[in-house]
Amino acid sequence: MNDTPTEARELALAVFAASGRLVSAGNTLVEHLDLTSAWWQVLAALRYSPTPLTVASIARAMGLTRQAVQRIVDLLEEKGLVAFQPNPQHLRAKLVTLTTAGSEAVVGAENAVAPIDMAIVDHIGPARIRDAISTLRAMVAVISERLDERDAPSTSRKGPSS
Repeated sequence: MNDTPTEARELALAVFAASGRLVSAGNTLVEHLDLTSAWWQVLAALRYSPTPLTVASIARAMGLTRQAVQRIVDLLEEKGLVAFQPNPQHLRAKLVTLTTAGSEAVVGAENAVAPIDMAIVDHIGPARIRDAISTLRAMVAVISERLDERDAPSTSRKGPSS
């Protein structure tokens, strides 16, 4: 018998559906800017970070692999949207920064999706959106905790009754 809570499964399926639709809509809305949703995601992560980020830190924040983010960052550098800077904390992991063109691209993407953002806020309301953000952050925390526990060395793993 399957004891998985139906609500958790429904939440996961709703997140998958929303994510797929967000990526698809994002691709359509930023296509005229010669961007993709994935590129825009990386540019936005850089724009809203208070400090420059490494590829690994972008990947962790976005829940993607470092290799996938590295490919995107390399393409964004070729397009002149990001630049690499030396990282005083780590010789090999360079810091990724937005160029002026990269900042303009993020602003253009945000302007392109602003009407949909406003429609979402108007339809759902700011309080429910804040609740959804809180719920999704809690969901990520639980998943991360469980995966971190699973990936820990076997000598420090908790048993099934923990």
